[in-house]
Amino acid sequence: MFTGLIEDVGEVYRWQMRKRAGTLTLSTRLPLGEMSLGASIAVNGACLTIVGKTNDRFAVDVSPETLERTSLKKLRRGHLVNLERPLRLSDRLGGHLVTGHVDGVGVVKEIKKRGKFTFFLFQVPASIDPLLVPKGSVAVDGISLTVNECEKQRFSVAIIPYTLRHTNLLGRRVGDKVNIEADIIGKYVQRLLASGRLTKDSSCADF
Repeated sequence: MFTGLIEDVGEVYRWQMRKRAGTLTLSTRLPLGEMSLGASIAVNGACLTIVGKTNDRFAVDVSPETLERTSLKKLRRGHLVNLERPLRLSDRLGGHLVTGHVDGVGVVKEIKKRGKFTFFLFQVPASIDPLLVPKGSVAVDGISLTVNECEKQRFSVAIIPYTLRHTNLLGRRVGDKVNIEADIIGKYVQRLLASGRLTKDSSCADF
């Protein structure tokens, strides 16, 4: 489990593809001495497992399922990626609960500067659209953000200067693909509604 508060912007050092899977090696300033093999780490919002490391680099295996559901297959040497270590039970939850299980790939449709803020407009798959609500939470490439407005498979966010400088959003361009994870609470509510167990007349006693 993660919070969506990015700890470091790493750089792709090597991307070794093997048929429909691969191994991604990343450079980072994170304290790798404190990170063990087998530990989880979020790379652009996708929860992956550390399988190798040196003093300033680590490697993660990327499964066919992850390649299919995320934008990681678009990475190339030198590309920047958002990194976050897992949440500890004693940590403050500064962002929102992010599982690292990407729901789909979105596309940057528009970037506009308004004063000191930068506004991004994203297009998302139809399956994600019902899970987005104004002022709700969403993870974009692992970054915990607040939805400004949303309609017709599009949503906008306002990025403060600090977030822009300390994430890979600084280098994003129109047309770039990004990983999208909707708020887990919304996904559970959608599941309950689809099952017919949750209605407008439901109460806590029904569960």
